[in-house]
Formats: sequence, C-alpha cells, structure tokens
Amino acid sequence: LLSADAVWGALRGEVCLAFGSNRTEIVDFPRFRHRGLLLDTSRHYLPLKAILQTLDVMAYNKFNVFHWHIVDDPSFPYESVTFPELSRKGAFNAITHVYTASDVKAVIEYARLRGIRVIAEFDTPGHTLSWGPGAPGLLTPCYSGKNLSGTYGPINPILNSTYEFVTRFFQEVSAVFPDFFLHLGGDEVDFTCWKSNPKIRAFMQEMGFGDDFTKLESFYIQRLLDIISSFGKGYVVWQEVFDNGVKVRPDTIVHVWKENATPYMQEMAQVTKAGYRALLSAPWYLNHISYGQDWMEAYQVEPLKFEGSPEQKDRVIGGEACMWGEYVDVTNLTPRLWPRAGAVAERLWSNATVRNLQDAYVRLASFRCELLRRGIQAQPLFTGYCDHEFSGF
Repeated sequence: LLSADAVWGALRGEVCLAFGSNRTEIVDFPRFRHRGLLLDTSRHYLPLKAILQTLDVMAYNKFNVFHWHIVDDPSFPYESVTFPELSRKGAFNAITHVYTASDVKAVIEYARLRGIRVIAEFDTPGHTLSWGPGAPGLLTPCYSGKNLSGTYGPINPILNSTYEFVTRFFQEVSAVFPDFFLHLGGDEVDFTCWKSNPKIRAFMQEMGFGDDFTKLESFYIQRLLDIISSFGKGYVVWQEVFDNGVKVRPDTIVHVWKENATPYMQEMAQVTKAGYRALLSAPWYLNHISYGQDWMEAYQVEPLKFEGSPEQKDRVIGGEACMWGEYVDVTNLTPRLWPRAGAVAERLWSNATVRNLQDAYVRLASFRCELLRRGIQAQPLFTGYCDHEFSGF
C-alpha cells in the first residue's frame, strides 16, 4: 500500500518501491521543498535527449526543480517566437543547436509527469553577449577613449527601446514557462563598458548616481522586476541583486552562490534576516571537480548552519546543485553529475540527523550500480564493482 497526501508524494514513494520487494513500512517526507538542479545549455548545447535523461535521474533522486539556465554569453539556443533573430544569430547553429517551442513544451511536460517544476533563467543585464547580434541596439556600445571600440557590454539600461524589448520578450517567456517563478539572474555585471560610454556617464549624472554603477544596475533591475510583476510572475535573483540594495518584492527568492566574498552562511543569515526566502548553491557547484571523493563535501553541508532565529531558518526553502557548462557537454554531463548530485539530493530531502558518511557511501554506491543497470553512465565513487557488470566473456 502506498499512501500520500498528494500525487507528487506518491511519485516520490514509487521511487522507494523500485528498489526492493520486501515488506517494509517507510514514512518519508522532504526536509526542504525546493530541491533543484541547474543545467547550463548556453556554454555547451545539450541535446533534448540528454535533458530528458537528466530529468529521469532527477526523479530517481527526488529532485523537484529543474533550473534551466538556457542562454548566456556564449550562445542563445532558445528559439523565440517574438524575436526569432535572437537564436538565428545567437545560437551556435541556428538549425541544430536550438530549443524549439515543441522542445521546450516537451521538457516542461516530461518534467511535470515526474513531479519536477521547470524554472527558466534569462540572466540580464550581464551575461547577454549572445543577445546582441539578434537585437541591434540592445547592448551597450563600448568606447576606447573617445572612439567606439566595436565591442559591446551589458544591456543598455538608459534607452526606452530596451524596456520595450524586455517587456515583449518576457511576456513571451512568461507564457511559455508556466511556473510562477522566473529566474532573472542579475549577477556578475561588468561595469567596464558602461564606464567607457559617454552617454551612460551623462545619464548617471542626470539621475544623481555619481560614479556608483551599482545604482545604474539597480535602476535597470528594478524596472525589470516591475515588468515581470505585471505579468503575474514571481522571481528568483542571484545574490548580487540583494547585495546591491535593489528594492524587490517581499516574496522574492534570493539565490546564494558566492563562496569567496562574504562567506555563504553569513550571506544566508543576511538574506533571511532581511525577510527574504533563500536558496543555497554556493557549496554545490558540481562542475568543480577534484581528485578523490568530493561528494563527501557536498554531503556534509548543512544549509541552516548560520546564526539566526527560527523564523530565519524557515525562510531557507532549499537549494540547488549546479552544473555549469564551461567544461561540460553531452559527452561528460552524466558521469560528472551522477551519483555526486545524489549527495545534494539526500541533504535536501533527508532529516538533518542523517549525516553518517559511511552509511551514505553504501547507499550511493548501491544507487550508482542501479543507475548503471538502468543504462545511466554514472561514475564510480571509489574502488569496487557492481554485481551485474560482467557475467563472463
């Protein structure tokens, strides 16, 4: 008998049933409600089949959010109906390396049937170089001294045409992706180009921003957030939006990713003290690899290990493992993700008292063998073998 309060709970329960046939009573429930995995499909295009397979394994691990970092500086693979030139001129290949409307629908439906939400990220005003070729006038022209350099920087925040474009584009995105939340990025904005542009500097003086370019960034972000709110959507932002003092709605989710500036647990304390909900990713960048059993570091993270009130701790809604694509494509995506991401999945699902590394190793090693049996090329945790691997020559 499988009993659950909702269909999604039944789906998670079916995962447990898949691993045994003995008579056992299991009472199970998630510790955190947001248990996510980020895939970057801009730095290397990931074929639809690879994304769908990843969703399968996410479901095996009880992840429930697919964070689709779909575009970035290197390429624009999202095929927009409103602005088709974005992918025609911004994708690595406008025929083979794009996600069509039917592809996106397929991902969303495939995920839904596995109890997984799809949250799309379109990061602005930085990380937008691939937008430029298909949207003339959107990016800021950079200067070298008094002359145009021929290069471009972040989205130009001083033009009305920028906000007309952003409104139309995100109106489409809001309709395509049904989840209440969009991830709007807002991280790593390089001010060098803005500083070089005389029209930008003149606008700064007009607005009383002086030489503080974080105020210009905040000006853009605030207008973007108002646009997104007008479509009835909520938003997730990277921590810089909070750090720079942008005025955001009380229901904003702040995504903590930095390890080196403010220690990430201190950032979690600051975000939750300000009343915002927080997501943790800083210690879970799985694209960072090292020799040895680095899954243990991910497993030992405690998301609530910061000084704060019980109310602050309640504002931590979960976290995400991130697989950025600088050195990851379809050839190494699966073994780099699994079973390492399973360590993050268990930390986000299981009770805080479930922490024994040796016990976790036994579970993960067994799970890895089960993945291999299902045709998922998960990498080994350490020395050993799986019973089903070889049956002779």
